[in-house]
Amino acid sequence: MSHSTMSHDSDTDQGTITPTAPSFMSQEGTSTGTTTRAGSIKSSISKEKEDAAIDVAPTRAPLPNQLGSELSQQIRHKYASSYRKIFGVIFTINLAVFIALLATARGAPKSRDVGSAASANLLVCILFRQEEFVNLVYEIFTHAPHSWPLAIRKRLAKVFHYGGCHSGAGTAAVVWYLLYTILATKEYVQDRQTDTLINIVTSYIVITMFIVILTSAHPTLRRKYHDHFEAFHRFAGWTALLAFWTHNIASANVTARQWGTSIGYVLVRSPNFWFIILTTSCTIASWSRLRHHTVYPEKLSDHATRLHFKYRGMQPFYGVKLSDKPMTEWHAFATIPDVEPESGKINGFSVVVSNAGDWTKKQIGKPQERKLWIRGAPLHGLLYTSRLFRRIVVVATGSGIGPCLSLLFADVTPRRVLWSTRDPEKTYGPHVVGEVRRADPKAVIWNTNEKGYPDIVGETYQLVHESDAEAVFIISNPKVTEKVVFGMQSRGIPAYGAIFDS
Repeated sequence: MSHSTMSHDSDTDQGTITPTAPSFMSQEGTSTGTTTRAGSIKSSISKEKEDAAIDVAPTRAPLPNQLGSELSQQIRHKYASSYRKIFGVIFTINLAVFIALLATARGAPKSRDVGSAASANLLVCILFRQEEFVNLVYEIFTHAPHSWPLAIRKRLAKVFHYGGCHSGAGTAAVVWYLLYTILATKEYVQDRQTDTLINIVTSYIVITMFIVILTSAHPTLRRKYHDHFEAFHRFAGWTALLAFWTHNIASANVTARQWGTSIGYVLVRSPNFWFIILTTSCTIASWSRLRHHTVYPEKLSDHATRLHFKYRGMQPFYGVKLSDKPMTEWHAFATIPDVEPESGKINGFSVVVSNAGDWTKKQIGKPQERKLWIRGAPLHGLLYTSRLFRRIVVVATGSGIGPCLSLLFADVTPRRVLWSTRDPEKTYGPHVVGEVRRADPKAVIWNTNEKGYPDIVGETYQLVHESDAEAVFIISNPKVTEKVVFGMQSRGIPAYGAIFDS
């Protein structure tokens, strides 16, 4: 997802916006209003005064103090993220399995059992990158009704941290396979047969590819060399998968010789064989849906463009991966449903692209009709979890408004909107601004060219206070996302923003 880079340095200075209090729509579509005391008689003069009082801007809410000590805030809201907790749980489960293997095997686990543990983790790792499986997980977690306590719903909303399962299981698979390779090497020294040698060679190829993938996925290296990371991840992964198949067959041949039976008999009884079939199927399922689709650009400004696709309709809350070089780089964008003005029927979708790098700059500079690659199935993302809450505040900076337009179009959850950007109409066009205004007539659209950068934490809290929102969702760059999420969570307000190294 591409967002314009912004810097908000103040966490405490108050801004000057004092929007009028919103009138939220309930889930049933009825608005809350001011009730009158039964039987009371008012003169026309007092009635006018009462109506005038309703339109007065609310008193600005002071930003409350953060909860807990500075150390506890840092640990709870920055370092002990749900992503890292999930990673830790995956590793703890694997450690428990390892201890159980040691106990049952009296300190000498069998290489076959260790290999099965590696394959199981690899399958989990791949499943959490398979679009249909991830969408299913989202559906399960977001079906909790609003009658459930907020304490439960705000935790279910963290389902978008599922990347912790992917990285946790992937790292565990590397550790297990390293142990397997050590045990297999020991077995080869004791039984130097040709089929055992093939098993060892393929094992070393697989573990080498795994280490390359694991090293390139480190957040620091991934941010600095993102294109290289994608290439390493993809080609090393495919090489490892091919080597893994060869290894499984060679390993089954060794076992068949030792048992005095056929390879087919060993394979169908091997968990590794079924794990790798599922893993391969997930990979094929994504790449078999690689398509070259026509894109119709709508240039918004020199800083942004809107790419329209007409090959299918797209419901709200989905994202797609785009590329003009499918073997080397992919870029994920949230989609916005395109609607026929006359019928109101969804007849396509679009994505908003702003200048945030070489690829996005190239797309903005090509106003002509052309084709781009799209891979896999549309995927749910962070904003889909907004369905779990009764009322929310949506915060966006720059082109972060693009993903939010899908949420605003869906009109599922009552919301207030804060959008901070430079020259909104000039940069993104009156149509985008109009969509924001339709979703929230009292949206706070902060023009940074005129007002400078807002106290984004203070402005966000003001909307939370006015609307009694249950949660905050922000789409921005990493610095602002972390600032708002921390600023809200440290004050007891659930807040959610994209994870940039998942």
